[in-house]
Amino acid sequence: MSRFLQLHLLTVYGAANLNRDDTGRPKTLNYGGAERLRISSQSLKRAFRTSDVFADRLPGALGQRSQGFMEGLINALVEGGLSPDDALLRAEAVVEHDHLGKVKDKGKGRAKTEQLVHLGPEEQAAIAELAERLLASPELDSKTALVLRHKPRAADIAMFGRMLADNSGFNVEAAVQVAHAITTHRVVVEDDYYTAVDDIKSADQDQDRGAGFIGVQQFGAGTFYLYICVDTALLLDNLGGERSLAADTLEALVEAAATVSPGGKQNAFASRAKALHIRMETGDDAPRTLAAAFQHPVGARPGETDTKAASVQRLTALADGYRNAYDEDFTVHVMDVEQPDSLGLADLVQAARAIYAAG
Repeated sequence: MSRFLQLHLLTVYGAANLNRDDTGRPKTLNYGGAERLRISSQSLKRAFRTSDVFADRLPGALGQRSQGFMEGLINALVEGGLSPDDALLRAEAVVEHDHLGKVKDKGKGRAKTEQLVHLGPEEQAAIAELAERLLASPELDSKTALVLRHKPRAADIAMFGRMLADNSGFNVEAAVQVAHAITTHRVVVEDDYYTAVDDIKSADQDQDRGAGFIGVQQFGAGTFYLYICVDTALLLDNLGGERSLAADTLEALVEAAATVSPGGKQNAFASRAKALHIRMETGDDAPRTLAAAFQHPVGARPGETDTKAASVQRLTALADGYRNAYDEDFTVHVMDVEQPDSLGLADLVQAARAIYAAG
């Protein structure tokens, strides 16, 4: 079984603001002395795990992240005859017993935790099952965790990990590392001045012709490089050794990385795109990003007028250089939508699944 699976993706977006900062400006970074657009890894991972791709490929094997898991328990206890105050106290006791986090506004709220908690399906089911037990007896078993599982059967937790600051014994180490996506070239963030027309006012000839609202939003465009690294052995271990689920998880990840875009400002820009070029590498050698291919921004060298083509050339050249210098032994699968004889996404998915085909 190949220890690592690496994805290198090039995706082109026209005018977009997929991931913005606190001022509404597209996120950026300075790399190689040039400003680039950036999409954070957090934005990408959330887009993946909440996508239709994950929902379709991983039914019943996805967790949820929330501060309010106990609200359903409180409602069930109240329906079972407890007063709202007693139900709240018992729900808070569950949070404290399992060290899910610190209770937010203890005694005043709805047993919410101060931090978001990521729970798998069976952990959420365990909370639901607590109602009957707590109605029978208010005492909690102090020796056995009632909710948390060391390896929850949740593909998203297995991939992206989980941290419980108050109960580190139930932390899950992420098997998938997702880099921030960056443009391979220099960018200029632009301003879009826009107006909203008042339809009723504009139909009245006696009214002024001024807009009902004016505003400015910022955007950028470019070819983004995204790097993803999967520790396939850790992923399998996080999923309790279930090879079929691990294969489904890899399939979902490869497909989502190729086809899913973050949701930022989609109604304003319709900035939906699929990867134009994917290089997938599997093997046991130490993984490495190919971001160094773009340290000098594409377009800065003679002949680099086609940003996507130049980015592919840079990516391939650096990968070849690493192979020669470090004697790397990766199996490489390349998909390029502009090459008619290229592999397709289905070929990459099949190659990813094959990692878990044999023991």
